[in-house]
Amino acid sequence: MELLFVTLGGAILGLAARYGVPKRDTHGALLVPGIGAVVSAVVWAALTWLGWRFDGGWIWVVSLVAAAVVAVLASVFLGRQRTEQDAELLSALSRA
Repeated sequence: MELLFVTLGGAILGLAARYGVPKRDTHGALLVPGIGAVVSAVVWAALTWLGWRFDGGWIWVVSLVAAAVVAVLASVFLGRQRTEQDAELLSALSRA
């Protein structure tokens, strides 16, 4: 049950990252929240396999902070990459 809650928390943090970082119009509406959900679930599972207790507080902190950081970085990276690729494509099409 805790895995469900931490995944939901990661999705919510990813949603906050999507709307908190500029250039959100360059990628899909569910991509960054999906990244946040996946990261939080994977980190949670890895920490439980390493022996961290699922009812401890630090597993929640580490999982959710990792999800938030990766979601923000992914949103920034995707926005920058898409803007650069669109500019390159426009330049190539304008020359033709």
